[in-house]
Amino acid sequence: MIATQSIRTTFADDHDRLDGLFSVYRATKRTDHDRAKECFKQFKFGLQRHIVWEEQILFPLFDRKTGLFEGGPTAVMRAEHRQIADRLEAIHQKVRARDPETDREEEDLLAVLTAHNEKEETVLYPMLDRLATPEEVTEAFDAMTKVPEEAYKTCCGRHE
Repeated sequence: MIATQSIRTTFADDHDRLDGLFSVYRATKRTDHDRAKECFKQFKFGLQRHIVWEEQILFPLFDRKTGLFEGGPTAVMRAEHRQIADRLEAIHQKVRARDPETDREEEDLLAVLTAHNEKEETVLYPMLDRLATPEEVTEAFDAMTKVPEEAYKTCCGRHE
């Protein structure tokens, strides 16, 4: 079966879904800790899954199709993923501690994430849609369904 949805559409839709979860967290963190925590957990796991999909499946495909390996766009995006992970964990630590004062950490995360997503949606994903064959896109989507949850549903420990 050949993929009918583009990489750009699929991943941009996931960005939008994740943005929605993060918005609900931000809107409820001071008034409904349980709801905020659940939204943040879904956001964290979803963002981590998104990053795993990119780093294990899309970036290698992009590198192969473009011939750009060392120092190419995916190297920059991987470095940004590390920054995103660090900022995500800073918020996570406060959520664990039931501390709603995450405004600074949220702004730090959004500063990296917004620019990162923009590059992906305007450069990386459209290039992949142009360069990859329909069969390669289907293979990529199939590979995403096979990524085990343990690869992205990581947490630092028991939550109170």
